[in-house]
Amino acid sequence: MTHRGASITLPCRYHHEPEETDPARIRIKWTKVTGALQFEDVFVALGRQQRAFAGYRGRIALQRAGPGDASVVIHNVTLQDYGRYECEVTDDMEDDTGFVNLDLEGRYKLNYREAEEVCRQQDAILASYGQLHAAWLDGLDWCNAGWLEDGSVQYPISQPRDQCGRKDTPAGVRNYGYRHKEDERYDAFCFTSNLNGKVYFLKRYKKLSYGEALKACQRDGSTMAKVGQLYAAWKIQLLDRCEAGWLEDGSIRYPIVNPRARCGGPEPGVRNLGFPDKKYRLYGAYCFRKNKDGSDVITNGPALGNNDITSKGPIKI
Repeated sequence: MTHRGASITLPCRYHHEPEETDPARIRIKWTKVTGALQFEDVFVALGRQQRAFAGYRGRIALQRAGPGDASVVIHNVTLQDYGRYECEVTDDMEDDTGFVNLDLEGRYKLNYREAEEVCRQQDAILASYGQLHAAWLDGLDWCNAGWLEDGSVQYPISQPRDQCGRKDTPAGVRNYGYRHKEDERYDAFCFTSNLNGKVYFLKRYKKLSYGEALKACQRDGSTMAKVGQLYAAWKIQLLDRCEAGWLEDGSIRYPIVNPRARCGGPEPGVRNLGFPDKKYRLYGAYCFRKNKDGSDVITNGPALGNNDITSKGPIKI
């Protein structure tokens, strides 16, 4: 078990006979189980050649702890990484297969009051069903259930799949009904429609730790941007920056309006690289400067998302 932004080792070992095995002919393949007899390629290595696939590029590598070790290390773990993985090792003589599960701490961690407070900290409120439904119509797809303002727990699915309430059910906003506000814990959908200032990427000649980024924004007459403010800037100001930077909550994100190569995928949205070590990991910084006259910038629809959401819609905590 691990948490978002951390690193995790998925263990896998195979029987190794040095005198009989040519290391250059050993093939190690990792896949993620996505359904019955359905697999998603994650990583493959043949001798010294290695290849990572899709969202694992730049985040996964062999552990290389010695002969017979086929374990991989995944860095900057995201919510999408959790699930069941298969390790397959083949050579000219044998074929060994094993499975390992990756689970995340921190999923479904908020009761209703805590969800309200988390939204407030992002300059937002819990979203209504109408706001979530409008975001779903706009393409929002999220497989974690979250609180809404009326005390119900729901989640939007645009692409039905077995891991998210069965593949053969229609797309829509799935409803858990009204839940106990104190005892039960879920994520949260938040909503905002204004931005009282400007979010910008602070240009510096070197990258910064979290503490250095916080002070750099302050020296520039600003504060470090909140997650909600970055999402509002992406939607309202059309902020587009293919550079990862610190936010106030300790996460690393960057906003993309016009998708392009090496900027996190084919869809617009705010990319989330997780919660790295604040002291030793270095990135840029997103700052927020409040309007001097206190005026608001208003948008006509849902403005935010929070986490790995790449659709226009409420914040997802």
